[in-house]
Amino acid sequence: MASAPQLPLFYNGLEPLSSETHADWKVRPAETAPFLAGQHAIPVTIDEFPLVQRHMPIVFSVGEDAIPLALMGLNEGVNVFVDEAGKLTETNFYVPAYIRRYPYMLARLRPDSQDLSLCFDPTSETIGAFEDGEPLFTDGQPSQLTKDILAFNEQFEQAGQRTQMFMKELKDLGLLMDGEVTIQMDGGEQPFIYRGFQMIDEKKLADLRGDQLRKISQSGMLPLLYAHLFSLSLMRDIFARQAQAGKVAAPQMQPSF
Repeated sequence: MASAPQLPLFYNGLEPLSSETHADWKVRPAETAPFLAGQHAIPVTIDEFPLVQRHMPIVFSVGEDAIPLALMGLNEGVNVFVDEAGKLTETNFYVPAYIRRYPYMLARLRPDSQDLSLCFDPTSETIGAFEDGEPLFTDGQPSQLTKDILAFNEQFEQAGQRTQMFMKELKDLGLLMDGEVTIQMDGGEQPFIYRGFQMIDEKKLADLRGDQLRKISQSGMLPLLYAHLFSLSLMRDIFARQAQAGKVAAPQMQPSF
């Protein structure tokens, strides 16, 4: 996260999209995402759990305002799914919506207003006054591309609100615990221990009262919890990828997500 002003992951700045200022601006497709190459933990929404859990471990960040994270690597600065240029090395891989949203996002332009405006990161190389590309505005009105971008960001914002409610419920039920994964390499003397994240406490989940269990089952929350728990087995796959690439930290180091 950036500071002064505080900006979300990936973003170097935010500028509201304007039909006047950006009347002739266009969008060019990008084959790579350089901003992704050194990122190992990506925020995800609960709407994405069923797809994410097939490809990446889902954990929860530490602290009071915990959020779900998809792990693209187990160590800071390591992403095993993209090359050094930020090009995806996988086929049939689910790319989290947080990544696909960039360089756009909905943001409040004034602290005293609840209205959200479509903004973008002006340092992105995919948007600008290019000769080629798809226009953002046509005859002073948002193009279909801009309408689609806005719709996607609105859906992402709604999914984010559902995720906040989900996290509040987890906290109220006391289901989060400090996570730890131990991985022993063949022939290695010391195991690799990964901490600095949260996970669901399976014992507390099993010990929930009947009314509590019924509530989270009826709300659709229970399958999401198991999607998270099942996904944790993928940590060993991520570790194997890192080991093959020679990007595994020393066993005594305990990375934080």
